[in-house]
Amino acid sequence: MKGGIYNILKAQFLIDDNAVRNWRFIVFVIFLAIIMIANTQRYEQKVFKIVELTNRVKELRSEFVDRRSELMKLKMESTVSAKMEEKQIFPSTVPPIKIEVEENEEKNFLEKLWQ
Repeated sequence: MKGGIYNILKAQFLIDDNAVRNWRFIVFVIFLAIIMIANTQRYEQKVFKIVELTNRVKELRSEFVDRRSELMKLKMESTVSAKMEEKQIFPSTVPPIKIEVEENEEKNFLEKLWQ
C-alpha cells in the first residue's frame, strides 16, 4: 500500500511499460471533462436566456394590460363626449330614428339615380 501511493505520487504509471494504455485513458477522461464543461456552460446560457425572455414576456404582458385599460377609458362615451365638448360638438338630445326603406322604393330610387 505504501509503495503504491508512493508510485502514484512519483507518477510511475505514466512512464512504465503499460504507459501508453494509461495515457489513452487519461486523454479520454480529459476529453470527457471538456465535453462536460462545454455542455454545462451551454445549459447555463440557455437557462439565463429563458429567464431573460420570461421577464420580457411579463413586462410586455403588463404593458399590454395597461394599454388595454387606457383604450377602454378612451372609448367610454363620457370620455368621448368630454373631448367633443372642447371642440364645441355636443351630444344629440333627439333620439335616433330608424328609417325603413321597402324594396320597391329602393329599386325606384336606384333607377332614378342611374338615369
